[in-house]
Amino acid sequence: MNVRNRRWFRCLVVSAALLAAGCASEKAATKDLGAEIDEIAAALIQQPLLHSTSIGIVYRGEEFVRHRGDMETGKPGPPTDATLYEIGSLSKTLAGTLMANAILEHKVSLDDDVRQYLQGDYPNLQYKGEPIRIRHLLSHTSGLPNMLPERASTVLEDFTDHRTPSELNTVYAHYGKADFFKDLHAVEIDRAPGKDYAYSSAGTELTAHILETVYNSDYELLLRRFLGDSAAMTGLRIRLSDSEAPRLAVGYHSDNPIPTTPMPQLPWGASGNVKATVPEMVKYLRFQLANGPVVKESHRPLVTFDSEFSIGYFWNIVSGDQLKGVYHAHHGGVPRSQCYIYIVPKYDLGIFIITNQSGDQTARAMEAAIDTLVEKIAAREALAGNDVSR
Repeated sequence: MNVRNRRWFRCLVVSAALLAAGCASEKAATKDLGAEIDEIAAALIQQPLLHSTSIGIVYRGEEFVRHRGDMETGKPGPPTDATLYEIGSLSKTLAGTLMANAILEHKVSLDDDVRQYLQGDYPNLQYKGEPIRIRHLLSHTSGLPNMLPERASTVLEDFTDHRTPSELNTVYAHYGKADFFKDLHAVEIDRAPGKDYAYSSAGTELTAHILETVYNSDYELLLRRFLGDSAAMTGLRIRLSDSEAPRLAVGYHSDNPIPTTPMPQLPWGASGNVKATVPEMVKYLRFQLANGPVVKESHRPLVTFDSEFSIGYFWNIVSGDQLKGVYHAHHGGVPRSQCYIYIVPKYDLGIFIITNQSGDQTARAMEAAIDTLVEKIAAREALAGNDVSR
Protein backbone atom coordinates (compact mmCIF):
# COMPACT_ATOMS: atom_id res chain seq x y z
CA MET A 1 0.00 0.00 0.00
CA ASN A 2 1.11 3.50 -0.77
CA VAL A 3 2.10 5.60 2.24
CA ARG A 4 2.33 8.75 0.16
CA ASN A 5 -1.36 8.62 -0.70
CA ARG A 6 -2.18 9.47 2.92
CA ARG A 7 -1.58 12.90 4.45
CA TRP A 8 1.06 12.21 7.05
CA PHE A 9 0.55 15.26 9.13
CA ARG A 10 -2.31 17.55 9.88
CA CYS A 11 -1.83 20.80 11.79
CA LEU A 12 -4.70 19.99 14.12
CA VAL A 13 -3.31 16.56 14.94
CA VAL A 14 0.18 17.91 15.58
CA SER A 15 -1.17 20.66 17.82
CA ALA A 16 -3.23 18.17 19.79
CA ALA A 17 -0.26 15.85 20.13
CA LEU A 18 1.95 18.62 21.44
CA LEU A 19 -0.70 19.64 23.94
CA ALA A 20 -1.13 16.05 25.09
CA ALA A 21 2.61 15.63 25.49
CA GLY A 22 2.84 18.75 27.58
CA CYS A 23 -0.10 17.84 29.79
CA ALA A 24 1.19 14.33 30.30
CA SER A 25 4.75 15.31 31.21
CA GLU A 26 4.05 15.59 34.94
CA LYS A 27 2.67 12.02 35.00
CA ALA A 28 5.21 10.43 32.65
CA ALA A 29 7.49 9.10 35.36
CA THR A 30 4.69 7.53 37.38
CA LYS A 31 4.09 4.64 35.00
CA ASP A 32 6.50 2.14 33.47
CA LEU A 33 6.85 2.58 29.70
CA GLY A 34 6.22 -1.13 29.20
CA ALA A 35 2.87 -0.76 30.96
CA GLU A 36 1.99 2.15 28.70
CA ILE A 37 2.82 0.07 25.63
CA ASP A 38 0.56 -2.66 27.05
CA GLU A 39 -2.27 -0.13 27.26
CA ILE A 40 -1.69 1.07 23.70
CA ALA A 41 -1.74 -2.50 22.39
CA ALA A 42 -4.89 -3.30 24.37
CA ALA A 43 -6.63 -0.18 23.06
CA LEU A 44 -5.62 -0.94 19.47
CA ILE A 45 -7.29 -4.35 19.36
CA GLN A 46 -10.53 -2.80 20.60
CA GLN A 47 -10.85 -1.19 17.18
CA PRO A 48 -13.43 -2.80 14.87
CA LEU A 49 -12.24 -5.97 13.08
CA LEU A 50 -8.82 -6.07 14.75
CA HIS A 51 -8.07 -9.47 16.23
CA SER A 52 -4.54 -9.12 17.57
CA THR A 53 -1.43 -7.00 17.42
CA SER A 54 2.28 -7.29 18.05
CA ILE A 55 4.51 -4.33 18.83
CA GLY A 56 8.29 -4.11 18.92
CA ILE A 57 10.03 -0.99 20.19
CA VAL A 58 13.61 0.14 20.74
CA TYR A 59 13.84 3.32 22.82
CA ARG A 60 17.23 4.66 23.82
CA GLY A 61 18.66 1.16 23.70
CA GLU A 62 15.89 -0.54 25.67
CA GLU A 63 13.72 -3.17 23.94
CA PHE A 64 10.01 -3.82 24.38
CA VAL A 65 7.96 -6.56 22.71
CA ARG A 66 4.23 -6.93 23.28
CA HIS A 67 1.63 -9.33 21.87
CA ARG A 68 -2.09 -8.85 22.50
CA GLY A 69 -5.36 -10.42 21.37
CA ASP A 70 -6.18 -13.77 19.79
CA MET A 71 -4.97 -14.71 16.33
CA GLU A 72 -8.25 -16.41 15.41
CA THR A 73 -11.78 -15.48 16.31
CA GLY A 74 -13.14 -17.80 18.97
CA LYS A 75 -9.81 -19.58 19.47
CA PRO A 76 -7.78 -18.36 22.46
CA GLY A 77 -4.17 -17.91 21.44
CA PRO A 78 -2.18 -14.68 21.12
CA PRO A 79 0.77 -14.23 18.77
CA THR A 80 4.16 -15.01 20.26
CA ASP A 81 7.83 -14.25 19.67
CA ALA A 82 7.88 -17.28 17.34
CA THR A 83 5.01 -16.06 15.14
CA LEU A 84 6.11 -15.37 11.57
CA TYR A 85 4.42 -12.31 10.09
CA GLU A 86 4.09 -11.19 6.50
CA ILE A 87 5.58 -7.67 6.59
CA GLY A 88 4.38 -6.72 3.10
CA SER A 89 5.94 -3.64 1.61
CA LEU A 90 8.28 -3.15 4.55
CA SER A 91 10.21 -5.69 2.47
CA LYS A 92 11.10 -2.79 0.19
CA THR A 93 13.21 -1.12 2.87
CA LEU A 94 15.28 -4.33 3.07
CA ALA A 95 15.84 -4.19 -0.69
CA GLY A 96 16.83 -0.55 -0.33
CA THR A 97 19.32 -1.49 2.36
CA LEU A 98 20.93 -4.09 0.09
CA MET A 99 21.13 -1.58 -2.74
CA ALA A 100 22.72 1.01 -0.44
CA ASN A 101 25.36 -1.57 0.40
CA ALA A 102 25.88 -2.29 -3.30
CA ILE A 103 26.37 1.43 -3.93
CA LEU A 104 28.97 1.69 -1.16
CA GLU A 105 30.73 -1.39 -2.52
CA HIS A 106 30.78 0.21 -6.00
CA LYS A 107 28.88 -2.70 -7.49
CA VAL A 108 26.41 -0.28 -9.09
CA SER A 109 25.86 3.44 -9.49
CA LEU A 110 22.66 5.30 -8.78
CA ASP A 111 22.77 6.76 -12.28
CA ASP A 112 23.18 3.42 -14.06
CA ASP A 113 20.67 2.76 -16.83
CA VAL A 114 18.72 -0.26 -15.57
CA ARG A 115 18.91 -1.80 -19.05
CA GLN A 116 22.58 -2.58 -18.63
CA TYR A 117 21.49 -5.27 -16.14
CA LEU A 118 18.87 -6.79 -18.46
CA GLN A 119 19.35 -9.37 -21.18
CA GLY A 120 17.83 -8.38 -24.49
CA ASP A 121 16.65 -5.07 -25.86
CA TYR A 122 14.31 -2.83 -23.87
CA PRO A 123 13.89 0.35 -25.93
CA ASN A 124 10.66 1.02 -24.01
CA LEU A 125 12.39 1.65 -20.67
CA GLN A 126 13.05 5.30 -21.43
CA TYR A 127 11.17 8.48 -22.17
CA LYS A 128 12.40 10.71 -24.99
CA GLY A 129 15.94 9.43 -24.57
CA GLU A 130 15.99 9.61 -20.76
CA PRO A 131 16.41 6.07 -19.39
CA ILE A 132 15.13 4.63 -16.16
CA ARG A 133 18.04 4.67 -13.72
CA ILE A 134 18.56 2.82 -10.46
CA ARG A 135 17.81 5.96 -8.45
CA HIS A 136 14.40 6.11 -10.13
CA LEU A 137 13.53 2.59 -8.98
CA LEU A 138 14.49 3.40 -5.38
CA SER A 139 12.48 6.63 -5.28
CA HIS A 140 9.33 5.40 -7.04
CA THR A 141 9.89 7.83 -9.90
CA SER A 142 10.61 5.31 -12.68
CA GLY A 143 7.19 5.49 -14.32
CA LEU A 144 6.84 1.71 -14.03
CA PRO A 145 3.37 0.43 -13.07
CA ASN A 146 2.59 -0.53 -9.49
CA MET A 147 2.54 -4.26 -10.25
CA LEU A 148 3.49 -6.62 -13.03
CA PRO A 149 1.46 -8.12 -14.52
CA GLU A 150 -0.65 -4.98 -14.68
CA ARG A 151 -3.73 -7.10 -14.05
CA ALA A 152 -2.58 -7.27 -10.41
CA SER A 153 -2.68 -3.47 -10.16
CA THR A 154 -6.27 -3.56 -11.41
CA VAL A 155 -7.22 -6.18 -8.80
CA LEU A 156 -5.68 -4.09 -6.01
CA GLU A 157 -7.69 -1.00 -6.98
CA ASP A 158 -10.62 -2.53 -5.08
CA PHE A 159 -8.52 -3.85 -2.23
CA THR A 160 -11.33 -4.50 0.26
CA ASP A 161 -13.43 -6.60 -2.12
CA HIS A 162 -13.67 -10.11 -0.68
CA ARG A 163 -12.57 -11.55 -4.04
CA THR A 164 -9.24 -9.70 -4.02
CA PRO A 165 -7.07 -12.35 -2.26
CA SER A 166 -8.26 -15.18 -4.51
CA GLU A 167 -7.90 -13.05 -7.63
CA LEU A 168 -4.33 -12.17 -6.65
CA ASN A 169 -3.62 -15.85 -6.11
CA THR A 170 -4.92 -16.57 -9.61
CA VAL A 171 -2.80 -13.81 -11.19
CA TYR A 172 0.42 -15.07 -9.58
CA ALA A 173 -0.29 -18.82 -9.58
CA HIS A 174 2.22 -19.53 -12.34
CA TYR A 175 3.94 -16.16 -12.67
CA GLY A 176 7.73 -16.27 -12.58
CA LYS A 177 10.74 -14.23 -13.55
CA ALA A 178 10.42 -15.03 -17.26
CA ASP A 179 6.82 -13.75 -17.19
CA PHE A 180 7.98 -10.58 -15.44
CA PHE A 181 10.56 -9.83 -18.14
CA LYS A 182 8.01 -10.53 -20.86
CA ASP A 183 5.63 -8.01 -19.29
CA LEU A 184 8.49 -5.56 -18.74
CA HIS A 185 9.00 -5.49 -22.53
CA ALA A 186 5.43 -4.25 -22.94
CA VAL A 187 5.57 -1.43 -20.38
CA GLU A 188 5.07 2.09 -21.74
CA ILE A 189 6.83 4.95 -19.96
CA ASP A 190 4.71 8.08 -20.43
CA ARG A 191 6.71 10.61 -18.42
CA ALA A 192 10.29 11.61 -17.78
CA PRO A 193 11.77 9.37 -15.04
CA GLY A 194 12.87 11.07 -11.84
CA LYS A 195 10.14 13.66 -11.46
CA ASP A 196 6.75 12.26 -10.52
CA TYR A 197 6.03 9.93 -7.60
CA ALA A 198 4.23 6.72 -8.64
CA TYR A 199 4.50 3.83 -6.19
CA SER A 200 5.91 0.76 -7.94
CA SER A 201 6.34 -2.70 -6.51
CA ALA A 202 7.47 -3.72 -9.99
CA GLY A 203 10.40 -1.33 -9.55
CA THR A 204 11.39 -3.12 -6.35
CA GLU A 205 11.25 -6.50 -8.07
CA LEU A 206 13.54 -5.13 -10.78
CA THR A 207 15.86 -3.84 -8.04
CA ALA A 208 16.14 -7.40 -6.71
CA HIS A 209 17.05 -8.68 -10.18
CA ILE A 210 19.82 -6.08 -10.44
CA LEU A 211 21.20 -7.15 -7.07
CA GLU A 212 21.14 -10.80 -8.14
CA THR A 213 23.00 -9.86 -11.31
CA VAL A 214 25.80 -7.87 -9.71
CA TYR A 215 26.34 -10.33 -6.85
CA ASN A 216 25.66 -13.47 -8.91
CA SER A 217 23.51 -14.80 -6.08
CA ASP A 218 19.87 -15.52 -5.27
CA TYR A 219 18.12 -12.48 -3.77
CA GLU A 220 16.87 -14.25 -0.66
CA LEU A 221 20.35 -15.59 0.05
CA LEU A 222 21.77 -12.08 -0.37
CA LEU A 223 19.19 -10.70 2.02
CA ARG A 224 19.71 -13.31 4.69
CA ARG A 225 23.49 -13.20 4.42
CA PHE A 226 23.81 -9.41 4.64
CA LEU A 227 21.32 -8.85 7.45
CA GLY A 228 22.49 -11.95 9.26
CA ASP A 229 26.03 -10.57 9.30
CA SER A 230 25.23 -6.89 9.90
CA ALA A 231 22.15 -7.08 12.14
CA ALA A 232 22.13 -10.68 13.50
CA MET A 233 18.82 -11.19 11.70
CA THR A 234 19.00 -14.91 11.05
CA GLY A 235 15.27 -15.61 10.83
CA LEU A 236 14.21 -13.59 7.78
CA ARG A 237 12.45 -15.63 5.11
CA ILE A 238 10.87 -15.05 1.71
CA ARG A 239 9.89 -18.67 1.11
CA LEU A 240 8.99 -20.86 4.06
CA SER A 241 9.99 -24.48 4.52
CA ASP A 242 7.35 -27.07 5.38
CA SER A 243 8.45 -26.94 9.01
CA GLU A 244 8.24 -23.13 9.14
CA ALA A 245 4.86 -22.75 7.42
CA PRO A 246 2.76 -23.60 10.53
CA ARG A 247 4.30 -20.60 12.32
CA LEU A 248 2.93 -18.14 9.75
CA ALA A 249 0.33 -15.85 11.31
CA VAL A 250 -3.25 -16.48 10.32
CA GLY A 251 -4.94 -13.31 9.08
CA TYR A 252 -8.13 -11.65 7.94
CA HIS A 253 -8.92 -9.57 4.86
CA SER A 254 -11.21 -6.56 5.11
CA ASP A 255 -14.41 -7.46 7.01
CA ASN A 256 -14.39 -11.09 5.94
CA PRO A 257 -14.79 -13.24 9.10
CA ILE A 258 -13.04 -16.19 7.44
CA PRO A 259 -9.21 -16.27 7.54
CA THR A 260 -7.67 -15.65 4.13
CA THR A 261 -4.66 -16.98 2.25
CA PRO A 262 -1.12 -15.56 2.41
CA MET A 263 0.18 -13.05 -0.11
CA PRO A 264 1.05 -15.01 -3.29
CA GLN A 265 4.70 -15.43 -4.16
CA LEU A 266 6.07 -12.66 -6.40
CA PRO A 267 8.97 -13.40 -8.81
CA TRP A 268 11.68 -12.22 -6.39
CA GLY A 269 9.59 -11.38 -3.34
CA ALA A 270 11.55 -8.21 -2.63
CA SER A 271 8.51 -5.96 -2.82
CA GLY A 272 6.21 -7.79 -0.43
CA ASN A 273 7.04 -11.38 0.50
CA VAL A 274 9.43 -11.13 3.48
CA LYS A 275 8.37 -12.92 6.67
CA ALA A 276 9.83 -12.17 10.09
CA THR A 277 9.14 -12.48 13.79
CA VAL A 278 8.79 -9.41 15.98
CA PRO A 279 12.14 -10.06 17.73
CA GLU A 280 13.77 -10.14 14.28
CA MET A 281 12.19 -6.78 13.46
CA VAL A 282 13.46 -5.39 16.77
CA LYS A 283 16.95 -6.31 15.56
CA TYR A 284 16.17 -4.38 12.38
CA LEU A 285 15.14 -1.37 14.47
CA ARG A 286 18.45 -1.54 16.33
CA PHE A 287 20.34 -1.80 13.05
CA GLN A 288 18.52 1.25 11.70
CA LEU A 289 19.02 3.34 14.84
CA ALA A 290 22.76 2.54 14.92
CA ASN A 291 22.93 4.53 11.66
CA GLY A 292 26.04 2.87 10.27
CA PRO A 293 27.33 3.68 6.76
CA VAL A 294 24.83 1.47 4.91
CA VAL A 295 21.86 2.75 6.89
CA LYS A 296 23.02 6.34 6.53
CA GLU A 297 23.25 5.87 2.76
CA SER A 298 19.83 4.22 2.60
CA HIS A 299 18.29 7.13 4.51
CA ARG A 300 19.80 9.73 2.19
CA PRO A 301 17.11 11.62 0.26
CA LEU A 302 17.20 10.80 -3.45
CA VAL A 303 14.21 12.94 -4.43
CA THR A 304 12.58 15.76 -2.48
CA PHE A 305 8.98 16.30 -3.48
CA ASP A 306 8.11 19.14 -1.12
CA SER A 307 9.19 20.58 2.22
CA GLU A 308 7.56 17.70 4.09
CA PHE A 309 8.21 14.60 2.01
CA SER A 310 11.21 13.01 0.34
CA ILE A 311 12.35 9.48 -0.49
CA GLY A 312 15.55 7.63 0.24
CA TYR A 313 16.25 4.03 -0.72
CA PHE A 314 12.55 3.14 -0.62
CA TRP A 315 12.30 4.92 2.74
CA ASN A 316 9.65 7.63 3.15
CA ILE A 317 11.32 10.62 4.83
CA VAL A 318 8.89 12.92 6.62
CA SER A 319 9.76 16.44 7.77
CA GLY A 320 7.76 19.22 9.36
CA ASP A 321 6.25 17.17 12.20
CA GLN A 322 6.92 19.17 15.37
CA LEU A 323 6.48 16.19 17.65
CA LYS A 324 8.44 13.53 15.74
CA GLY A 325 11.02 15.68 14.00
CA VAL A 326 12.46 14.24 10.78
CA TYR A 327 11.71 10.53 10.65
CA HIS A 328 11.82 7.56 8.28
CA ALA A 329 8.82 5.31 7.86
CA HIS A 330 7.12 2.73 5.70
CA HIS A 331 3.77 0.98 5.63
CA GLY A 332 3.31 -2.66 4.71
CA GLY A 333 0.10 -4.31 3.63
CA VAL A 334 -0.91 -7.70 2.25
CA PRO A 335 -4.41 -9.20 2.17
CA ARG A 336 -4.17 -10.48 5.75
CA SER A 337 -1.82 -8.19 7.65
CA GLN A 338 -0.72 -4.58 7.85
CA CYS A 339 2.23 -3.02 9.61
CA TYR A 340 4.33 0.10 10.07
CA ILE A 341 7.94 0.82 10.81
CA TYR A 342 9.07 4.20 12.16
CA ILE A 343 12.64 5.31 12.76
CA VAL A 344 12.57 8.49 14.87
CA PRO A 345 16.11 9.77 15.56
CA LYS A 346 14.79 12.64 17.68
CA TYR A 347 14.07 10.19 20.49
CA ASP A 348 16.45 7.37 19.48
CA LEU A 349 13.21 5.49 18.88
CA GLY A 350 12.26 2.66 16.55
CA ILE A 351 8.73 1.29 16.28
CA PHE A 352 7.39 -1.81 14.54
CA ILE A 353 3.69 -2.54 14.80
CA ILE A 354 1.67 -5.20 13.01
CA THR A 355 -1.87 -6.59 13.01
CA ASN A 356 -3.27 -9.74 11.45
CA GLN A 357 -6.11 -7.88 9.78
CA SER A 358 -5.97 -5.84 6.58
CA GLY A 359 -8.76 -3.39 5.84
CA ASP A 360 -9.32 0.20 4.85
CA GLN A 361 -9.16 1.48 8.47
CA THR A 362 -6.32 -0.71 9.73
CA ALA A 363 -3.53 1.72 8.88
CA ARG A 364 -5.38 4.62 10.49
CA ALA A 365 -5.81 2.66 13.72
CA MET A 366 -2.09 1.81 13.82
CA GLU A 367 -1.12 5.41 13.08
CA ALA A 368 -3.23 6.55 16.04
CA ALA A 369 -1.49 4.01 18.27
CA ILE A 370 1.92 5.19 17.07
CA ASP A 371 0.99 8.84 17.67
CA THR A 372 -0.10 7.99 21.22
CA LEU A 373 3.19 6.20 21.86
CA VAL A 374 5.25 9.11 20.54
CA GLU A 375 3.26 11.52 22.69
CA LYS A 376 4.13 9.48 25.77
CA ILE A 377 7.79 9.32 24.76
CA ALA A 378 7.84 13.07 24.17
CA ALA A 379 6.37 13.65 27.61
CA ARG A 380 9.09 11.51 29.21
CA GLU A 381 11.77 13.38 27.29
CA ALA A 382 10.37 16.72 28.39
CA LEU A 383 10.26 15.62 32.01
CA ALA A 384 13.83 14.34 31.80
CA GLY A 385 14.92 17.65 30.28
CA ASN A 386 16.41 15.97 27.21
CA ASP A 387 17.34 18.22 24.31
CA VAL A 388 15.04 16.96 21.55
CA SER A 389 15.05 20.03 19.32
CA ARG A 390 16.12 18.05 16.25
